[in-house]
Amino acid sequence: MHKTSGTGYTGQVPDSSPSPENPSREQPQSLRAEQIAQTRAALIAAGRQLFGRDGFAATSVEELAAEARVTTGALYHHFPTKTKLFEAVFAGAHDELLAASAKAADGAPDEVELLARGFEGFLDAILEPDLQRIVIIDAPAVLGLARYTELDERYAFAAVVAALEAAIAAGRLAVSEPQTLARLLLGALTRGAMLIANSTDPSKTRDEVASTMRAMLDGFAAR
Repeated sequence: MHKTSGTGYTGQVPDSSPSPENPSREQPQSLRAEQIAQTRAALIAAGRQLFGRDGFAATSVEELAAEARVTTGALYHHFPTKTKLFEAVFAGAHDELLAASAKAADGAPDEVELLARGFEGFLDAILEPDLQRIVIIDAPAVLGLARYTELDERYAFAAVVAALEAAIAAGRLAVSEPQTLARLLLGALTRGAMLIANSTDPSKTRDEVASTMRAMLDGFAAR
């Protein structure tokens, strides 16, 4: 038995861990995490809207905060610079492009056709002005070429290498260095997207780029 002091201390440390009977400590933490996630998502959505419509340079931090319905202090809490927010928006936009590529490639009869259709799905998505502005027009300048290339390869490189290796294993392509070819194809695809973005006839340029990408793949066909 423990003696009780004048303060009521029994010598025992109260159990403050969450329990089914007393979940109050866990709930505020969960609510806080949810609020943080919601604020971050709102800021990225605001960036997606404003960067895609007006461009990085023409979009102010104050406009981004107002669109997300948060304070500028909250914005800086989640993203220390406008560039960091743009990077998060770029990642989401890149996910959209990969999803468009995957959808276009779905049902392809062979591995080479899968790659060609995937590239065409990317080019079709780049015709959308907001994606075009974020991923092709602004991203290289905002992120810098090294960071842009790093992020571009992080999201697309592994998928292209896997498709090339599948085509090689099936005997459809004769390629000794699939990783090198993947980087060259991604570079050509990005350059093609830039041509589309600066074209007076984007649809026509899209078709020309797509046919050239197919011709490049055909050049590696196993004989």
